[in-house]
Amino acid sequence: MFNRLLRENNIVAGILTIIRIYLGWHWLTAGWGKLMNGFDASGFLANAIENPVTSGEDVAYPLYVKFIETFALPNAEIINFLIPWGEFLVGLGLILGCLTTYAAFFGMVMNFAFLMAGTISSNPWDILLAIFIAAAGFNAGKFGLDRFVIPAISKMIQTAKNKDNKIARPLSKTT
Repeated sequence: MFNRLLRENNIVAGILTIIRIYLGWHWLTAGWGKLMNGFDASGFLANAIENPVTSGEDVAYPLYVKFIETFALPNAEIINFLIPWGEFLVGLGLILGCLTTYAAFFGMVMNFAFLMAGTISSNPWDILLAIFIAAAGFNAGKFGLDRFVIPAISKMIQTAKNKDNKIARPLSKTT
C-alpha cells in the first residue's frame, strides 16, 4: 500500500520533487566545489586505510579497506575524476529529474562508500532520502525530465526488441 502511494500519487510526486531537488543541490554543490577548486582524494584514502572503521577491536569493513589499499589509492587519479563528476552528475540528474532512480542509486553507492571509509557527515540522511526517491521509481521524476526521457528510452528499447524479433523469427509460410 505504501509502495503504491510512493509510485502513483501525484501529491507524493510533488513532495518527492522537493526532496530530490534538495538532495540534488547537496550533491551538485559538493561536486561543483571539487571540480572548480581541485580535488585530491589520496589523503582521505590513506587515512581510511590507516584509521579504518572498527567494531570493537575488529575492522568493520576489511574487504573495503583492502579495496582502498589495493585499487583506490594506487589509482587515485581515477578516483579524483570519478568522485567530483559523480557527485555533480548525480546532483544534476536529481535536480532535473532525469534518470532519477539511477541518480538516487549512484548517490547511495557513493554515500555508502564514504560511510565505509569512516565519514559520517550527512551520508545517513542522504541515504534515507535517496531510498524514498529510488523506491518511488518513475513517480520521483514525474515532474522533471523523466516524463519525457523514460518513455523515449522505453520506445527505443521496444523498437530494438522488435527488430531483433523480426530477424530471429523464421519466415512463416502463407497459404
